[in-house]
Amino acid sequence: MKPYRSMLFVPGHKSSWAEKAIASGTDAVILDLEDSVPAADKADARKTVRETIARLRGQGVRADIWVRPNSVDSGLFGADVEEVVTPGLTGLFLPKVFDAEEIVRIDAVVSHIEERDGVEAGSVGLIVSYETAVAMAHCEEIAAASPRVASLLGATGPSADVGRELGFEFTPEGLETLFLRSRIVLAARANGLHHPVAGVWQDIADLEGFRKFAEDNRRLGYRGIVLIHPSHVALANEVFTPSPEKVDHYRRMIAAFREAEAAGSGAVDFEGQHIDLAHAKTAEGIIELAEAVAKN
Repeated sequence: MKPYRSMLFVPGHKSSWAEKAIASGTDAVILDLEDSVPAADKADARKTVRETIARLRGQGVRADIWVRPNSVDSGLFGADVEEVVTPGLTGLFLPKVFDAEEIVRIDAVVSHIEERDGVEAGSVGLIVSYETAVAMAHCEEIAAASPRVASLLGATGPSADVGRELGFEFTPEGLETLFLRSRIVLAARANGLHHPVAGVWQDIADLEGFRKFAEDNRRLGYRGIVLIHPSHVALANEVFTPSPEKVDHYRRMIAAFREAEAAGSGAVDFEGQHIDLAHAKTAEGIIELAEAVAKN
């Protein structure tokens, strides 16, 4: 999966909001059929989301389009995916997953719909949101359950499903979820998923708090964040884009190492730091991330 610095939720039954989300500059839009859609509107919301996907595809929008269906245990998942697995859909953002077997079943359902409806085989990805205690206890198995799994979400917002499941009290510092967030990053990287996403900051007006929350998660290894308001998009994109200064620093590091390597040395003093091949590989990774982000 390409890196998403920002993924913005849009209520699926609010068709006109999708263009507003696109205009915000978000890297991906998540059309929501779950918590933001009232129960009485869910059937109509499915049709609206399908129409929105087709419309945005026709417009050739830059942002990728994801859909959050209702969870499997809600009894609504089947009807959701029957409607929204259609050309133009990048993938499903899965809420309230429990175990790896559930991912395998979802993979089978999606594969069937792709084949039946002429959607490119394997084109629909999955992002897993860890919102249940059972899922967190089986974090690694879920990450490895299907080649469709493109990324993992470390959801740690206040007073939401994760907090209720685990009983923690949210703090901006996040020590109560540090183990969980770290484990999700480890599960992602161990399975070749290099762009895990964090979430969710709910205090819309507190932009400084949001910046710190995003920066803390970036330092932990997250490469983007899920958002609930367009006003957070620009800041998220800034936080999760390697700065020009950082990119320049790492380009100089690589050049210094290659020069030393050409002279027969496996290590070199670079601006007061001892560097070797490991550091050069890290530098190349940062540059690759910056170049990938620039293509979004």
